[in-house]
Amino acid sequence: MKKSLLLAFSIALGMSAVAQVPTFRVHVTSRSTPAINYTHRSGASKVDFAGTNLMPAGSGQAKVESKKGYIEIELEIANFEKPMTFGTEYLTYVLWAISPEGRPVNLGEVLVGSNHRDKLDVTTDLQAFALIVTAEPYFAVRQPSNVVVLENVFRDDTKGTTETVNAKYELMERGGYIPSGYNFDPVVLKSNLPLEFFEARNALRIAQSEGAEQYASSSYQHAVQLMDNADGYASRRNVPTKELISVAREAVQAAEDAREIAVKKILEMNVASNLQASTDAQVNSQAQADEANREKERAQHETARAQAAKAQAETDTANALNAKAQAETETAQAKTDMANSQAASASAISAAQADAEQSRLAAQQAQQSAQQADTDKATMRAKLIEQLNSILLTQDSARGLIVSMSDVLFDTGQFSLKPGAREKLAKVAGILLAYPGLNIAVGGYTDNVGTDAMNQTLSENRAGSVRDYLVAQGVLTGSVTATGFGNTSPVATNDNSTGRQQNRRVELVVSGDAIGNPLVASTGGAR
Repeated sequence: MKKSLLLAFSIALGMSAVAQVPTFRVHVTSRSTPAINYTHRSGASKVDFAGTNLMPAGSGQAKVESKKGYIEIELEIANFEKPMTFGTEYLTYVLWAISPEGRPVNLGEVLVGSNHRDKLDVTTDLQAFALIVTAEPYFAVRQPSNVVVLENVFRDDTKGTTETVNAKYELMERGGYIPSGYNFDPVVLKSNLPLEFFEARNALRIAQSEGAEQYASSSYQHAVQLMDNADGYASRRNVPTKELISVAREAVQAAEDAREIAVKKILEMNVASNLQASTDAQVNSQAQADEANREKERAQHETARAQAAKAQAETDTANALNAKAQAETETAQAKTDMANSQAASASAISAAQADAEQSRLAAQQAQQSAQQADTDKATMRAKLIEQLNSILLTQDSARGLIVSMSDVLFDTGQFSLKPGAREKLAKVAGILLAYPGLNIAVGGYTDNVGTDAMNQTLSENRAGSVRDYLVAQGVLTGSVTATGFGNTSPVATNDNSTGRQQNRRVELVVSGDAIGNPLVASTGGAR
């Protein structure tokens, strides 16, 4: 029975100016595409491609063959429309391999010929993946757009199996390459110039619209110089096509590098801005608490003065009564003594009742303050869970917030972080920096494949790699610990590949008084 891989598509970059620092809004959508696991060295296999609702007539077929150390893909497409059909910024198509964990890999540019057909021969080091084709502004993009026009279809004679894995990967929404209000003139293609020239111009304008001229000046100016060289070749009477294509492709890559540097720098500025806002909020909260304590002390002082005045008045009254009693007869003296005794008893009862009421009010106020503090911590904890969950799966537990990282963020049997892992950890670090006083315990875990000593060392090294990267991103060294648990703490069975994959993981346990404890401890993250 065929299984399908849920691929959750997320993101469009949107820019707005808050305190002169651009911010990005994220929109999550979802799509289902089958991922196929091509058995190692199993020979050639064929897989069909079907057009999506954006290009229903589109079709294609790919020959996929697993070889030693890589997989070769020979793709042939048919009935393709020009990419500018989907927007003025789209000039070409790109073939992507999507891993079961949601990592997109740019396999190469798909050019549409005059007969609306084309072929592409590429390789990948992925073993299991889905194949899609998207419309893009230029060939060197690192993130696929959501203009998905073609996706693979599992055939009866396809050699491989589909896998069901919940995955997320980011897609640029249509129009996301052009920020609101940015003047982006349509591209006018000329038949005597190669497509790479117009892709370079597209890449440079998109980099500028993303702020590369301001936030990645050196890289952007390098791309501008390369584009000037390309313009020089294009303006010649006899265009040197080979040299023009070469410098245009180099300009595309330089512009994409500048755009990515600018986006990263803007994100870092947003993190710093959020951290400052959090610090200011804490300072303001502490000032309000100090003022409340001062008000309480003033009230207690006024109460003490009132009680002293009352006691003095009662003393004066008693003295007056005593003086009067001394002038009266022994009978009057006796009555006066009795009256004085009754008055003293009533006064004592009244004072005791007043003291009890004052104590009750003070206790009630203290309880309300404690409840407010717990509420503030719970709010901060919920906000932190939401932020972390947008990057990695995060669960609440009695131990703290458990952030789970799959072992696919490392090469098999290695502990060096992959680029995708570093990107996610950089985002996690930026979030954690906005919450001072947190403790982060990094734990490494493995399955039971291999010796206990080997698994213990691997888990320690992976945990250490994550800890070192967080520290490099600015997290305080004293707040991060790393421990390897080897194969001693499985969360699933080791009797099948699915369970073993769940056991190969790295967990970040985030705790601290600043976010308190959960009101009801979740069983999902506790072991």
